[in-house]
Amino acid sequence: MTNAEPTPKTATPKTFDPAALKARLTPEQFHVTQTAGTEAPFSGEYWNVWDDGTYHCVVCDEPLFDSATKFDAGCGWPSFDRALVDDKVTEKRDVSHGMVRTEVVCTGCGAHLGHVFPDGPTETGARYCMNSASLTLAKPE
Repeated sequence: MTNAEPTPKTATPKTFDPAALKARLTPEQFHVTQTAGTEAPFSGEYWNVWDDGTYHCVVCDEPLFDSATKFDAGCGWPSFDRALVDDKVTEKRDVSHGMVRTEVVCTGCGAHLGHVFPDGPTETGARYCMNSASLTLAKPE
């Protein structure tokens, strides 16, 4: 865990022009982050990557998760047991698809990241199940 400076949850998220985002992001990245889409399991770039580094928001480059907290949940998406700093992500009630879940968005820009579930294997009990399309991995130099 790093001592990264948290983004206050009361701060207004950064906004981006949708046309500029469409030009910068892949269609899947745009769909996932801007319309709360979900990539297919076992298809994303990071679901089976175990390199050291920090996972950042693909939209605003906010550091969100540390590779040291990543684990194999067997679900086909990158899974972490905690955010880099609690205030880096915001949890929201999600009642879409006929179920109640907890959506996770980037506090810095509001991009959809995935969902968190209370069935993680570590002492946190959390499984942050994120879409690879919402993340970039910054490896240490």
